[in-house]
Amino acid sequence: MSGQEEIWRPGSFTKNFSWGGGSGLSELHAVIRSGFADRLEDVPRNEFRDRIAQSGRPVYIPINFFLFNKIVGGRDMIVADELVFQAISWDHNPAFDRVALFAFIFSYVGRWKGSQPYQRRPAMWANAYVRDRVAKELGWDEQKITADDIQKFVEGDSRYQAETSRKLATNLNFLLHIGHVGDFSEKRVSRWWVDCLFLALDRLVEDAQTRREDSRPEQYQSLLEKSDFRSLTGGRTIEKDLAMKRLVWLYRALGGRSRLSDDSVASRMLELMPDHAVPRPNDPRPRGAVHLTNPRLLKSIPPSCTELARLAGFDVITPDELDDFDEAEFVRSRTDWALADLNERGIRPTISIEELLDDTREK
Repeated sequence: MSGQEEIWRPGSFTKNFSWGGGSGLSELHAVIRSGFADRLEDVPRNEFRDRIAQSGRPVYIPINFFLFNKIVGGRDMIVADELVFQAISWDHNPAFDRVALFAFIFSYVGRWKGSQPYQRRPAMWANAYVRDRVAKELGWDEQKITADDIQKFVEGDSRYQAETSRKLATNLNFLLHIGHVGDFSEKRVSRWWVDCLFLALDRLVEDAQTRREDSRPEQYQSLLEKSDFRSLTGGRTIEKDLAMKRLVWLYRALGGRSRLSDDSVASRMLELMPDHAVPRPNDPRPRGAVHLTNPRLLKSIPPSCTELARLAGFDVITPDELDDFDEAEFVRSRTDWALADLNERGIRPTISIEELLDDTREK
């Protein structure tokens, strides 16, 4: 970024927002559901604002810091993406809090008529605090994160341009704690981390399109690699490196953000499988796409995406299995199924286990 985009200004983040108190980010969850009227469809920004105004909840922090905005045909729209999918598909839960916190510190919110260049990435002060202070200096220790520490950090950076920093510091401190930013240091793949990766791609692709930059599917991996995704979610590990490649492949196979539109998915299915009828699931609940090489690599998907996920090499589990997913049981059941299949096909081992061990033992 350069010029005006490097300016740090708190904007409406210094306003009061109830968040949800001891219930994490439950207020944000309710605002998203209300603003989108429980539908996975882009909504005009003014309609979103009107719906929230009727509920008496604050609106500018959600639409200016957590959601993605774009101008379509001269009209300001708020985009339905992974964060919206999570809010509409499930009741408020801790996983939503982590995805929402990631959306905030990732800080890609697009543009709307009248927005300033720095508002495209409005919380870069939070992004920098997490990357440079929490991750590198505090070791992701939440107990060391305080409003005083945040205030000292932003006031010590020339990019911060505002008369006050105290309200920003207390708000950010509260947000980081109720969102459990310390969990972002996890080295292994987790379900909410997978959701954050899809959210990052949704935002990066939309941002690239808004800026008329290369956003072809072939560029998805590059966009992700060049972003702050790794540094905000625990850095690199072998497991995460492998997971990223497989998840980018799944994201591409599902059609990117169009996975959230049943009509778009149906059109994609017709292109890929013109001789097959497009299934219309009766159960509207999300399914789970899981990669057999790593059961932690589990992504919740709309039910219409089931066949696309299978074509991408992922197994698909039912809504009930997704809600009560057990990694060990999944591995055990799939192993039993594979052995039963081999047995039914009459495939038998040609050597004993003792012979196999003898062959692999050092001579």
